[in-house]
Amino acid sequence: MEKISATIPLDHFVSVEDLTNKEVLTLIKRAAQFKKGTISPQVRESLYAVNLFFENSTRTHKSFEMAEKKLGIEIIDFEPSTSSIKKGESLYDTVLTMSALGTEIAVIRDSKEAFYTELITSPSIKCSIINGGDGTGQHPSQCLLDLMTIYEEYGHFDGLKIAIVGDLKHSRVAKSNMLMLKRLGAEVSFSGPARWMNETFSEYGQYVAIDDLVPEVDVVMLLRVQHERHETHDDVNVETYLDDYGLNETREKKMKPSAIIMHPAPVNRGVELQSSLVECDRSRIVTQMSNGVFARMAILEAIIAGRNKAAETSY
Repeated sequence: MEKISATIPLDHFVSVEDLTNKEVLTLIKRAAQFKKGTISPQVRESLYAVNLFFENSTRTHKSFEMAEKKLGIEIIDFEPSTSSIKKGESLYDTVLTMSALGTEIAVIRDSKEAFYTELITSPSIKCSIINGGDGTGQHPSQCLLDLMTIYEEYGHFDGLKIAIVGDLKHSRVAKSNMLMLKRLGAEVSFSGPARWMNETFSEYGQYVAIDDLVPEVDVVMLLRVQHERHETHDDVNVETYLDDYGLNETREKKMKPSAIIMHPAPVNRGVELQSSLVECDRSRIVTQMSNGVFARMAILEAIIAGRNKAAETSY
């Protein structure tokens, strides 16, 4: 199999805003190479990573774990419920400990927005930080796999019409994706409950009612209603949400023949998306999950390349 070196060494991977368009496209294409079976020459023996997930996760957590295993990285087991976090240890001190023990990469999900700031600026923490999701801030690795899935489908972003629909207020996926999609030339629109739209989103696209939006776009990117982040259950009526704001079979039939459905998952079946559409022909939800492994391999390889480069220049 073909061996190709990573072309963009990174110190950390915490926000898509830190990447240029060229770097994003390089990572997407590298992920596609991994999907075809390319082997990375970057990983040396005895490279250690730890996955620190302080919010529940299946896809992101296990996708990173699979990516690490495919690259030959040793994973240090960590379980928050049995760690010193339960004794009151801070996230900073947990990462400081992992760094001191020799862990070189820390993939972290935490409820605090921009938790990574003090970690990447600390002279005492030597490991590279990958943001696995920061509160309602950003989800950069999900953004990359979403971009990969769209690029795989259309081969470009320029001029594509993309709808981001659902729980905008609480979605880190929406915040990462709207930024990069607009930068790459896509036309972004938003829908869902209008009360969840604010000025931040208005900078990137317009709010359009779901029935007006669906027939016009190339991608319907649905967002999970994050019940756990809503202050009251009255904020979401799960009985009527699908008919009012979600993608049901009636609306799906009005989509362009070439349009696709995306969702970061887990899907609230029957809420933002009718259950019968989760695995329909135009759905790319399963593809997104598969692409997540390869996108995260590209991220990890870029981090390793950055560490290798730093080690070379220190001599």
